[in-house]
Amino acid sequence: MAAIPLSTNDRVAVSLDDDGVAQVRLTRPDKMNALDRSMFDGIISAAESLDKMRGLRAVVLSGEGRAFSAGLDTASFANMADPDEPPLEERTYGIANRFQQVATAWRELAVPVVAAIHGVCFGGGLQIASGADVRIARADARLAIMEMRWGIVPDMGGYRHWRGLVRDDVLRELVYTNREITGEEAQVMGLVTEIADDPLARALDLAGTIAMRNPHAIRAAKRLSNAMADTDGAALLLRESEEQAAIIRSSNQVEAVLAGMAKRIPVFSDV
Repeated sequence: MAAIPLSTNDRVAVSLDDDGVAQVRLTRPDKMNALDRSMFDGIISAAESLDKMRGLRAVVLSGEGRAFSAGLDTASFANMADPDEPPLEERTYGIANRFQQVATAWRELAVPVVAAIHGVCFGGGLQIASGADVRIARADARLAIMEMRWGIVPDMGGYRHWRGLVRDDVLRELVYTNREITGEEAQVMGLVTEIADDPLARALDLAGTIAMRNPHAIRAAKRLSNAMADTDGAALLLRESEEQAAIIRSSNQVEAVLAGMAKRIPVFSDV
């Protein structure tokens, strides 16, 4: 499974495996992948390029070096105040502002995203990982909703993405205290999906499994999953029926059945 580099800047690298699995890696290991303005630009650019990519099946999001991400590089932002930065309330990326888009982009991407968490995953880094569909972490990873330490609230999409994952009172305590927890504790709380000794290897394995499924059905399933929190029961039932009607008896659905019966690798089309 060869990985073909697609784009690289000094903060984010993107590559694509021949099975349609893209890797997005945060590449500021000397700063534990702390988020500065260039990192924000690189993450948003990576998501935008993948959103337009044909043949994409899944994405794995990870950090190079000793950490997934230490969170916001507060010194960088303090030293680089931008008077032209739009107000936080302004929606510059659809439903989100620029700071929210680094996490929201992964939830809005058409294909599943798997985050591989090791080392520290603090503040904005945790909010970015929370935008993924699935989070796999080492048991000894260190996670924290860190913003209260700096006298601010989480505002990079965290509240939207934690809804339904973490029990309300547990989330409140984590936010109010900025208490650090382990990956193992985070899995019990719902912030992490699964524990693995090698989160990146497990994330790539899971993404490879997803890549073998009917891509139209996978994308429909993600749309339905995204709709669950905001759609009432009757409307969600209708959405299920509409998505199924568009898939059933399609060429990819038939191919999934035939491949399963023949016990062979399916060959899907993006058309």
